[in-house]
Amino acid sequence: MPPKADPSVPVDIIMRAVGGEAGNAASLAPKVGPLGLSPKKVGDDIAKATQDWKGMKITVKVTVQNRQTKVEVVPTSTALIIKALGEPPRDRKKEKNIKHNGNITFDDIKRIARVMRPKSLARTFAGTCKEILGCARAIGCTVDHEAPQTIIEKINSGDIKVPDE
Repeated sequence: MPPKADPSVPVDIIMRAVGGEAGNAASLAPKVGPLGLSPKKVGDDIAKATQDWKGMKITVKVTVQNRQTKVEVVPTSTALIIKALGEPPRDRKKEKNIKHNGNITFDDIKRIARVMRPKSLARTFAGTCKEILGCARAIGCTVDHEAPQTIIEKINSGDIKVPDE
């Protein structure tokens, strides 16, 4: 049997959860059980912290120290774009294969890029904006009523100036 974990050492658990819903206790048990926590309580904490992301799959980081949990939402660029589209929360059991064909502004793209900048592998802020535009293209939405690919081409040609932030 492995030795007991030291409770004073912080342990991070990163997992995907559905926003606003308590996760399945059976899937949480192997992760938080050895740390001496109740899976149901951790699931309720995750549901409370992800209330703003209702109905969306979101990455959460649960930090456990001294049997106290701290839940932090780590949004992906896709989740931020869908949130910027302002779509109503959906029931995952009834609505399948949603088309995200809305429109967002380039200012929204820059705001999302600022949030995602620490996780981005791009050297410049313009590169991070292009990464976010690629996600917008994969989702199927438009940016300023244009295809995201044309915005990327305009950034490459210099027609659109992206600040160095």
